Amino acid sequence: MQAKKRYLLLFSCCAFLSFGYFGYHHFKSQRQNRWYQQLSSYSDDADILHDEDIYPNRKFRSRRTSVDRDGLVPFSECRMENCFDFSRCTRDFKVYVYPIDDNVPPSSSYMKVLNIIQDSNYHTSDPSQACVFVLSLDTLDRDTLSKDYVRNMLPRIQRLPLWNNGQNHIIFNLYSGTWPDYAEDLGFDVGKAILAKASISIENFRQGFDISLPLFHKTHPERGGEEGFLDSNKFPGTKKYLLAFKGKRYVYGIGSETRNSLYHLHNERDIVLVTTCKHGESWKDHKDDRCDHDNAEYDRYDYEVLLRNSTFCLVPRGRRLGSFRFLEVMQAGCVPVLLANGWELPFSEVIDWSRSALWADERLLLQVPDMVRSINASQILQMRQQTQLMWNQYFSSIQKIVFSTLEIVADRVRRHRARSLAVWNSSPGALAVNLSFSDYLPHFPFYLTSLGISPSPRYTAVISVTHGGTGLTQTTPLYKLVKNIARSKFVEKIIVVWTSSQAPPTENRIPGGSVPVHVVVPPDRSISARHRPHPLITTDAVFSLDEDVTLTTDELDFAFTVWRTFPERIVGYPARSHHWDDAKAGWSYTSRWTNSYSMVLTGAAVYHRYWQHVYTHQSPSGLLSTVSTTKNCDDILMNFLVSAVIRRPPIKLTQRKQYKDYSSEARWVWTDPSHFHQRSVCLNTFASLLGHIPLKHSNLRLDPVLFKDKVSMQRKKYRQIEKIGS
Repeated sequence: MQAKKRYLLLFSCCAFLSFGYFGYHHFKSQRQNRWYQQLSSYSDDADILHDEDIYPNRKFRSRRTSVDRDGLVPFSECRMENCFDFSRCTRDFKVYVYPIDDNVPPSSSYMKVLNIIQDSNYHTSDPSQACVFVLSLDTLDRDTLSKDYVRNMLPRIQRLPLWNNGQNHIIFNLYSGTWPDYAEDLGFDVGKAILAKASISIENFRQGFDISLPLFHKTHPERGGEEGFLDSNKFPGTKKYLLAFKGKRYVYGIGSETRNSLYHLHNERDIVLVTTCKHGESWKDHKDDRCDHDNAEYDRYDYEVLLRNSTFCLVPRGRRLGSFRFLEVMQAGCVPVLLANGWELPFSEVIDWSRSALWADERLLLQVPDMVRSINASQILQMRQQTQLMWNQYFSSIQKIVFSTLEIVADRVRRHRARSLAVWNSSPGALAVNLSFSDYLPHFPFYLTSLGISPSPRYTAVISVTHGGTGLTQTTPLYKLVKNIARSKFVEKIIVVWTSSQAPPTENRIPGGSVPVHVVVPPDRSISARHRPHPLITTDAVFSLDEDVTLTTDELDFAFTVWRTFPERIVGYPARSHHWDDAKAGWSYTSRWTNSYSMVLTGAAVYHRYWQHVYTHQSPSGLLSTVSTTKNCDDILMNFLVSAVIRRPPIKLTQRKQYKDYSSEARWVWTDPSHFHQRSVCLNTFASLLGHIPLKHSNLRLDPVLFKDKVSMQRKKYRQIEKIGS
């Protein structure tokens, strides 16, 4: 009986506890539902910030296009389909820049943007040929407190005869709004213009129409720019500090919430997050109790050292959503950890930022350390490498930022031939893939290896004849060279580019045997003619040769065999180098025989025919005019252009020092001391026009298997190479 009472009492207690537990949570749930319903009655669902508004790969809400009663498309509804005139872009993608108004001169930063476009192959001076238009009125800084702010912008723009309510116009902007709210409005009606804008929010970003820009400093390089600082790919990719940040602390106002809380995470060991109140003229008027301590802690760390020694770098929002920190962190090879809810990342239409950056929620700041600690070493290394790739390809200079913007619009215009996201997010990037050459990736040399495709098994020999001599006999260098080429088992055809003032020989006098020989006489007889694309060149490989080269058939075949393994590079025999000369405060060209080289001259080298297209159609006009004026340095320019794209050195073959015929009439040119001085001048001119020197040094030399080994000659494939004097 007593046992029954005990069981009954135990059952009653359990029932009471269960009722209390489930009843409480049911009551709590009802209260939460009622709270949300009450909130919903005061706010729209679109006003609530959801996770997909913060993190990448979100699903965008569809927007229905509408037209107002005046037939105008509302700003928020603009898309390429209803606010862009594709009929203007049926020919080449050209950009027209308005003439500068002397009464409203652009700022130095905006002048760089305009100069870059006007000096590029995009530019046209004929507005009827233009696909898109760029204002000369400075729109970069639309902060009313800025000295660069242009007033009365709307009437100025509306007076432009080509404005057409902004259709097919691109407006570049870095700063908008002013204290205290920093609104994203530019202060004038942009109409149907595409906004290429920094610090733009997801809420105001017109997907597939606007372009998000990175915020760059006034000192950002106009052209070229430094490469990323990540000089080692050692595994693991971790550094001294796990997470770091050094910057301003806003004591009050917009953007202050996150930066005011960073001190909670700072532990002086693996997490270093230091801020200072010292910014602005009135900072002392607003300092709080923590400012003195924060300022002292801030001064303990060097910014550059901190960046380069940190695995992850915090990128909190500034007064606006974007900050200079973003590009600084990328260049340093530090993985960005973004704290800017609702920020549309730069070039997000084409760049997959999930491969190189992390997103953190400003509302969940204390979770950031656990988040970065959860990333494994392999992923860290991949992300750091990707930051360097993106920096080098799209962000290291204003030129690359502007060109990337234009290419995004160009891909929208040619929708059926647009480059894939894989091209944008891998080396060498979309700017290196010129669709006027081809839209088929296997046609580009730098994709052949990754696609598992071998280049075509034959080459076209292109011989440049600049002197020609008085005749073509069996003893002339040109005659001997053609005979050696004709014996090659890989040659498809021989093209003789005749730029000599002498009359060219007939094709049947050139001893090609069964190999077709074509004599081409360019109208301008330019030194660059050897590197121009020609309909007769149908092979991937172009074997570029000077008329007095003494290469044997074995050397020709070996060079081509090596090139097929490295189809993106210049592969050949004569190597040269460059170095910085402190005495002259400039770059110097040298042919000294050393263990290092940075160029392989195209007088005896194989390269992919795509580089002919780049040389002819993508070289800045200043580079080609330098070659034309000096009648020299075309081979240096080719090395510059190839290295700038692939970021790798050429490949030298064997140890041959001399490759010219001593009896040649052309020999005196390249042995003349003034010739070397002129090439040093070219080197510095090219570096100045490009903004950097892209050449890479190498110590690699490739020889045939068993080369110079003490074994039977019968075992060697290229037997004649060893008989050549070095």
